[in-house]
Amino acid sequence: MSWRDYWTSLQEIKKYQLKVQNKHARNKKMYTMGPQDAGVAYPHKVKADSRSKSAPPGFGEQGFGPPLEEEVDPASFESKDQLQPDIWRDDKLNPEVGRRLRHIAQDFLEQLEKNVSMDDLRFTGSLANYNWSEYSDIDLHIVVDFSQIDDKEELVKSYFDAERMKWNNAHDIKLFGFEVEIYVENAGEPHVSSGLYSIMRDHWIVEPEPHDEELDFYIAQKKADSIATQANLAGTLLRTKEYRKAYKATERLKTKVRAMRTLGLQSKEGEYSMENIAFKILRRDGTLTLLSQIKDAAYDKMMSIDGA
Repeated sequence: MSWRDYWTSLQEIKKYQLKVQNKHARNKKMYTMGPQDAGVAYPHKVKADSRSKSAPPGFGEQGFGPPLEEEVDPASFESKDQLQPDIWRDDKLNPEVGRRLRHIAQDFLEQLEKNVSMDDLRFTGSLANYNWSEYSDIDLHIVVDFSQIDDKEELVKSYFDAERMKWNNAHDIKLFGFEVEIYVENAGEPHVSSGLYSIMRDHWIVEPEPHDEELDFYIAQKKADSIATQANLAGTLLRTKEYRKAYKATERLKTKVRAMRTLGLQSKEGEYSMENIAFKILRRDGTLTLLSQIKDAAYDKMMSIDGA
């Protein structure tokens, strides 16, 4: 990166950080003034096709996806007093939802090249908990014994990851407005969640409980903003053709985000930890998608040879 490009990047980051500081001051004031109308405080919805105001110039034109630093409604993370009423009936899974999910899982397995036996089918995530919101997905976990397919379990995991991503990208299935996301989980793999339901056996493995402690959304937003700032810098590296640095920066950030969320889920706060809330902010505001796009674009440029 030339000195001029480096100076430009610093100015962009300073502008971004000033914007974040101003927003924090606004948010902190709001949090100390008692109950507020979230709809008034956060009138802007995330628009997946708009460029972030804080992203490096040219990002939207290059197609590097969703915006960074859009407002995220803190009220959407609050614990509800009941499970989502369309999905759950008297603390049991709605029978029609269960039938649809079993059918979807079976269709997924049947289109695979291998003959795969399902040990269990599980419903997890925020929709299996009291912190569900309009942004929640139906996390559908197909439990499979990887060792019965091949003794190279990492290879099996990579195969299932590729297949489920192809499936999720090809399909847009929604139940009561909530998108169905398929995952394939190794039997016996530790699963940290405060809400876990066996669809095959129609009972709770881990039954959720309402969370009555107040969330410190301000701290979670600060964690997310720090990652978003670094994502913008990685974007600048890509724009200035420092592809290897951009690739390494996104790899490091993605590893950092995974570790942050794991730490949060393993803490006593679990789903309601600041680390997990920060992860969800990053997922909603498009930062995680942007990181993947920068990483892929940097890799493609690194591997390419320009013609004469």
